[in-house]
Amino acid sequence: MALRTLVLTIAIMALLSSMSHAFDPSPLQDICVAVDDSMAAVFVNGKICKDPKQVMANDFFKSGLNIPGNTSNQLGSAVTAVNVGNLPGLNTLGISLARIDYAPYGLNPPHTHPRGTEILAVLEGTLYVGFVLSNPGPNMKNKLFTKILNPGDVFVFPIGLIHFQFNVGKTNAVAFAGLSSQNPGVITIANAVFGSDPPINPDVLTKAFQVDKKVVEYLQSQFWWDNN
Repeated sequence: MALRTLVLTIAIMALLSSMSHAFDPSPLQDICVAVDDSMAAVFVNGKICKDPKQVMANDFFKSGLNIPGNTSNQLGSAVTAVNVGNLPGLNTLGISLARIDYAPYGLNPPHTHPRGTEILAVLEGTLYVGFVLSNPGPNMKNKLFTKILNPGDVFVFPIGLIHFQFNVGKTNAVAFAGLSSQNPGVITIANAVFGSDPPINPDVLTKAFQVDKKVVEYLQSQFWWDNN
């Protein structure tokens, strides 16, 4: 009886252990609609893997991050991303990179990366950066964390949280960002809310932002610049 009890206990512990390690992998694409079609292409996180026999060094190589991005736009900033879309060798490795250029008083506007934490290192200039926490307690506002960064300074933006960078200096600024996903995604808040296609019903935004409907309609009529 004691041996039987021991065997049963070990079996239960093994089952619980295997269950604790079972999980769904984090999605690396916004949507993936199921289709009952055996002929449909199979994607792994949005990509089909290359035959290993055909892989070459160039699959893991990209040049050009020494070239400044074009900041002559409404935001005064430009993001040059290096992700699985333009560096195929990043597939399944869980990392990506971006160069961000800022004109004087240029802004990388409030945005989120739904699938990646970002670590930012400043090379040139002075940046005012920050992020906002989610889910404040009752009768509380979302807490804002900000910092002034100079060359050599590093700041981290946790995954999924709204964050921004603003060049507060009179000269150009340059920063490099590492992200914990091969395809972290980016949702620029203003663009998504006021520039979606088709537009969000103005009644929804009027109530959400507690402003006059004409203000919402005006904002929806504007061109929302994408600096990515």
